Amino acid sequence: LASAIKAQTGHEVKVLDLQLPGSTYQDLAREVRAYQPHVVGVSTITFMLLDALDTVAQVRAAAKDLPHEVKVVCGGPHVTIFPAETARQPGVDFAIAGEAEYSFPALLNNLNDEAALAQIPGVSFVSGGEVVSGPEAQLIMDLDAVARPDRRLIPYERYASILASGGLMTTMMTSRGCPYKCIFCDRPHLGKQFRARSASNVVDEIEACERIGIHEFLVYDDTFTIQRQRVLDICDEIIRRKLEIGWDIRARVNTVDEEMLRKLRQANCERVHYGVEAGTDRVLKILQKGITLEQTLQAFAMTRKAGISTLAYFMIGAPTETREEILQTIEFAKRLAPDFVHITIVTPFPGTQLYAMGLEQGQFTHDFWREFATVPTPDFQPQYWEEKLSRQELQELVTYAYKSFYERPAYIFQQLLQVRSSGELLRKTKAGIQVFRMRPGS
Repeated sequence: LASAIKAQTGHEVKVLDLQLPGSTYQDLAREVRAYQPHVVGVSTITFMLLDALDTVAQVRAAAKDLPHEVKVVCGGPHVTIFPAETARQPGVDFAIAGEAEYSFPALLNNLNDEAALAQIPGVSFVSGGEVVSGPEAQLIMDLDAVARPDRRLIPYERYASILASGGLMTTMMTSRGCPYKCIFCDRPHLGKQFRARSASNVVDEIEACERIGIHEFLVYDDTFTIQRQRVLDICDEIIRRKLEIGWDIRARVNTVDEEMLRKLRQANCERVHYGVEAGTDRVLKILQKGITLEQTLQAFAMTRKAGISTLAYFMIGAPTETREEILQTIEFAKRLAPDFVHITIVTPFPGTQLYAMGLEQGQFTHDFWREFATVPTPDFQPQYWEEKLSRQELQELVTYAYKSFYERPAYIFQQLLQVRSSGELLRKTKAGIQVFRMRPGS
């Protein structure tokens, strides 16, 4: 968004990442007073809504010392689901739904013109006590035309990853939208229509990062491997330019093959993150994942054969899933033998088919997400699908799953053999200590 603003307007822009270690609200207040912005944009996702609104309140408090009015704009996936509710939150002047690379600059250029603001796609605001909303935001089809992120606007030298061997790391997106129908997933601001940047456009961004010292990349596309030929083209371009990088991708087990994985490794792709989700075919069908255990085993075997590390995502607590099936999932994770696992409890997020099912079937007695979006409270807890197991039981099983996987002596020895730098050893040691300290329900 910062790059889009710079490209389309004459406005100056500054980016603050308050999730960096050591950042405080006092830092935010100092920045507001020193930079004296006219507009502050706040990224808003549902499970961090309270933090976003705390940020809004801190901006408002600091802005009282400024000689001019400050407008606050919220955007992101939460706003896309709950635009009116967000626009009504205290301290929020505007809410922007959907992809905002064109709507946010348009808002800035028409900041004091209500009639013009009401015509900007995706923009909502309160006027005369009523929420005014512009036309529905449309997906951006030509992603090559969108300005690439300017990482010099952030302290890029502070970003690294426990998965990487060392050095600076950044995230990037080469496509938007996922056409698959998993009932637990919804990215409303990106949509279900797959749209991709060209290979040359993607590698231009990688090369620009390399010039400022960034050599590790987490490609954060929902599914990088949807268009097979594009994957091969990106790899070929990286190889042709002789870029010295390492990178991660996220993929589905039914969208990879041996040739693709070999080419990815030749382009120095180091890790593939697969959404496995469950260790039984029955639960996979309930989640509408569209894959089988056999496909998963084949994909992980092919990935290992290609010399690429793996991370497997799992979730427990799906509708009708029993304790025995969860234990099967944990054993399947060990059998699969990924380098890393990430395990969560199935959470029916707003906008998902799973949440709609829960309301329709009476699993949830009220629309608790909309209530939270309307009146956010610090004691809010999202509900799980507690048809077979309680919240406490699910939390205990997650802890057991992590400890069962990561505390195996064979796994620890394998990871020590793979360490390539002192920095990597330190990061993995810290992560290991966190797992050892986990307690049931933590």
